[in-house]
Amino acid sequence: MKELDKSIAEKLLQINAIKLNPQNPFTWASGIKSPIYCDNRVTLSYPSIRKEIKEGFASIAENFGDFDHVSGVATAGIAHAALLADYLDLPFSYVRSSAKKHGRQNKIEGHIPEGSKILVIEDLISTGGSSIDAVNDLRDAGFEVVGVLAIFTYEFQVAKDNFENAKCKFATLSNYTALLAEAQNEKYITESDAKVLSQWSSNPKEWYDSNFK
Repeated sequence: MKELDKSIAEKLLQINAIKLNPQNPFTWASGIKSPIYCDNRVTLSYPSIRKEIKEGFASIAENFGDFDHVSGVATAGIAHAALLADYLDLPFSYVRSSAKKHGRQNKIEGHIPEGSKILVIEDLISTGGSSIDAVNDLRDAGFEVVGVLAIFTYEFQVAKDNFENAKCKFATLSNYTALLAEAQNEKYITESDAKVLSQWSSNPKEWYDSNFK
């Protein structure tokens, strides 16, 4: 059986969760201009892949020590967090990016018992900003966060720095290195594409500025 990071990367490519467009870069929520876009929501439509992600999360979650609650980052992390919580028979909640404008105006949805130790689930880590915001919201509410677990990371140094500064452990099922290797091995991208993607990942801003400004 393939290593998990390679297997997940292969699946993301198979179901077209990865989009490549070097000529017309995507703009992420973080503002980063990118020739590649990863939409992990697509995985929810494929039961076998959904199951592999859920079981992969359960396996890696053991590295975070004891926890008794699973919380998802809205919106893309919600479904995967709920699946994992159900698999582990643990309570579930999720964290909004901003408080609701009506009703109880909650930012954290669901009941979290006092003293809970929480594992946060995210779909994707680019800069780590949305994940760390959720971690801080949970901490501000008085809960202990054992770490963040996501499906995929672009492996940006800024994300590593952000998590280190937040004193928050994180892990992912797959990563950009594994993705590029699988994409080349399976002929999803050309050598020229691989060069573009490597240049971009080493310095996204410089890549965009030198090619589009």
